[in-house]
Parts: sequence; C-alpha cells; structure tokens
Amino acid sequence: MIRINLLPHRAEKRRARQIQFIALSVISVVLAALLVGSVQVAISSQISYQERRNTYLKQETVVLDKQIEEIKKLREQTQALLARKNVVEGLQSTRSDVVHLLDQMLRILPDGVYLKTLKQTGNKINLAGYAQSNARISTLMRAIEDSPWLDTPALVEIHASSAGGARISEFTLNFNLTKPQDAVSTPPAKPVGAKS
Repeated sequence: MIRINLLPHRAEKRRARQIQFIALSVISVVLAALLVGSVQVAISSQISYQERRNTYLKQETVVLDKQIEEIKKLREQTQALLARKNVVEGLQSTRSDVVHLLDQMLRILPDGVYLKTLKQTGNKINLAGYAQSNARISTLMRAIEDSPWLDTPALVEIHASSAGGARISEFTLNFNLTKPQDAVSTPPAKPVGAKS
C-alpha cells in the first residue's frame, strides 16, 4: 500500500527554519549586547582608573613643586651663609695685616718724613705725607722695598710746598702689603707646655 502524505510538510519545515532563525537572531543580539556591555564596562573602568591616576599625579606634582621651592630657598640660604662664611674667613685671615702694616711703617719711616693719610684697599696701600727732602722719600721707598711685609713702591706725585716758612716736599706713594713666605708656610706656634 502506498502512503501519501498530504500534510503541508514544506510549510512546517519553513516555519521551523524561521523559528530557528528568530531564535538564533535573538541569541546573537543578546550576545552582542552582552559583549558591547562588557567592553563598555571595561573601558569605563580603565578610564576611571586613569582619571584617578591623573588626579593622584597632579596632587603629587603640586607637593613636589612645593618641595622644589623649599629646596631653592634652602639653596639660596646656603649660598648666603657660605658667602658670609667666606667674608668672615677673609676677615680672620687678614685681621693681622693692619697690625703688620702699622708695625712696618713705624720701623721703616725715616726721620723727617711725616704721614698725612694712609689708606688701604685690599692689599693696595696709598700713602700721602710730607718730607723734608726728596732724599728722605727715596729712603722710605728703599725701606718699603726691603721690608718683608711691603713691596712694589710707586711714587704717584711729588711737589714742593711750604709749611711754617720751611720748604717741604709733599708726596703720594702707592705700595702693596704682602705676607712673607716664612709667615705663610710656618705652622702656628704651640702653646708653652703642650705635648707633641
């Protein structure tokens, strides 16, 4: 016996394929929505993390800028203190120079020479005075040349003048104040009774 199927099987297969297509489409849309949502969440979390890092870096930059300003101020104060220290050390090293200058002037000043002014600028000395004759000025210049603390005398000017009816020579003289080599290289003397 021959069986003939008169049911619309093609329509049912088509309906089944449409249902399957719709189901797959819905599943694809849901999966795509989940994928897009997870990517969006991941990107937003990365953005918020980076924004937090940027905020933290800005705060740390402000702190570091304040510290840099403090360091600059400390360096300026250090430079000022070093400059003061150098000035004090310079004064300490040259405080005995005036004593040596006056001592040498007392030792080398010949009779008949009178000082009017004595100016010191660093190691340069400017001397102005009166002398009874030009020979006494020459004697003073030779004495300056022979002194261990003084050197390089240079006569700036000399001219004749009168004082109290007597004829005198008024002069200006420049020379240098130096330290003798034995004073520079000699160590300071030990106090009496000190152990070696």
